[in-house]
Amino acid sequence: MGKYLKFFLVGIFFGIVLVKSEAVSWYRIFEMFKFQSFHMYGIIGTAVGTGIILLLLSKQLKIRTIQGTYIRVPLKEKGFARYIIGGTIFGLGWALCGACPGPMYILVGTGVFTILIVIAAALFGTFIYGLIKNKLPH
Repeated sequence: MGKYLKFFLVGIFFGIVLVKSEAVSWYRIFEMFKFQSFHMYGIIGTAVGTGIILLLLSKQLKIRTIQGTYIRVPLKEKGFARYIIGGTIFGLGWALCGACPGPMYILVGTGVFTILIVIAAALFGTFIYGLIKNKLPH
């Protein structure tokens, strides 16, 4: 347990940042999907920009992972349609329940226990995908 404590603490810190920035607020997400506010687009854009910069820095400085390997991003497989379909399903789920997968757990921590229904449905959907993934076109 001791070696995972740092990840647990970073997760708690990340959860606090998401709550304080209102990134887990259903109203902010609703505003975003109705194009009424820049708030969420600003948060997402900042996260993407920060990720790009940190990835480029990790390559330049030859930073290694905990396992000692260099950080690298594998090339994506061909097939643009599956990204469109997957992104659409993800976006519809996000719009319907008001939370993407990470913040669902943060919402439980803030006392929004009705999100447990959404978590159960997400886990069930993941289970069903595991059962039928070999029959799907990948």
